[in-house]
Amino acid sequence: MKIFQCQACDQPVTFEATACESCARRLGYACAVHEVSALEPVGLSAHPAMGGAQAFHAYADSGRRYRYCNNALSGACNWLVPEDSPDIFCTACRHNRVVPDLSQSWNLTRWRQIEAAKRRLFYSLLRLELPLATRAQYTDGLAFDFLVDPSESFSYGSPVLTGHINGLITMNIAEADDVERERRRILFGEHYRTLLGHFRHEIGHYFWYLLVMNGPHMAEFRGLFGDESLNYVLALQDHYARGAPADWEDSYVSAYATAHAWEDFAETFAHYLHIVDTVETASTFELHVRPRLRNTSQAPTVIDFDPYDTQDLDRLIEAWLPLTYAINSLSHSMGQPALYPFKLTPTVIAKLAFVHERIYASRSGSLPDAGEAGADMLRAVILGLRQKVAAPTA
Repeated sequence: MKIFQCQACDQPVTFEATACESCARRLGYACAVHEVSALEPVGLSAHPAMGGAQAFHAYADSGRRYRYCNNALSGACNWLVPEDSPDIFCTACRHNRVVPDLSQSWNLTRWRQIEAAKRRLFYSLLRLELPLATRAQYTDGLAFDFLVDPSESFSYGSPVLTGHINGLITMNIAEADDVERERRRILFGEHYRTLLGHFRHEIGHYFWYLLVMNGPHMAEFRGLFGDESLNYVLALQDHYARGAPADWEDSYVSAYATAHAWEDFAETFAHYLHIVDTVETASTFELHVRPRLRNTSQAPTVIDFDPYDTQDLDRLIEAWLPLTYAINSLSHSMGQPALYPFKLTPTVIAKLAFVHERIYASRSGSLPDAGEAGADMLRAVILGLRQKVAAPTA
């Protein structure tokens, strides 16, 4: 993610900030222009469901009036909604289908953390101009259920499993608890487990459905990732019983990616988002990376480009490899494990290239031609949203 600044006083501000620490102006994220914006009050909102909420002039997008997303009332969102929009929720929050009981303080605390991670996901999706249909627009549009495990609410029922099915991403809000998440990371033998990582993985399943399934590149997909028609439930059972193959690092970005072709694609998609967003952060600092190694005289790797707007995957990888060498070394110097403990082998890079190509095909309007009922409707929704996807609602 890039650096943000208050437009009124040039103070650096964070993506989650709601007020400038220097000039005290209110701040909000205007996703139509991908900027955290300083705000000036300009009266009250005329939206009938907003109860006379404050309306603002946004420095970063001076042609429109804005108001805060309705979830700002719970301290869970700092994104803005155009005053002329019929929506009360921002582009990210309008995809929520179920949220926990917010009268319980611990649920509210966890939900705020989940929403913070989800907004970082949406930052990337919007920068990549990926299609984001809601359930109101299409039956299998993207939606989120944030649920409390029955064991934590003294009720009966099956455990809440984080996962994706037909556009619906379910997350157990216990994942927002650091201790519980670390317990699960150790239990499942994972190198890495974060809220943002969960979101990036599950959204990978969603975009397999939109960008790959039934498209002209299925043969290429199977050649790289395997046969997605193999029984998914049995494949997961086998993975948890036997574990990953001993040589999994040669062909997969993570051990879990070996479980099934769908999981391999989702893991690869997640790592693509890791790479793009981290390289953008590096580029905003114009990092020059050159390890001082004996008997080498190579020029420094200069990271000064926008990774969200480059069709050259090689440039991304060329920046990523020395960058991760540096940040992993810095992390070890602080007594922490490697920040990115994964290997990008040629096979993994080929899979990343497939993801990269499908994303840029989507950006150009080249979508899979699914032959199923309802596919034309989905394509129409997606292509309609392509008209500056963020602008109409937030």
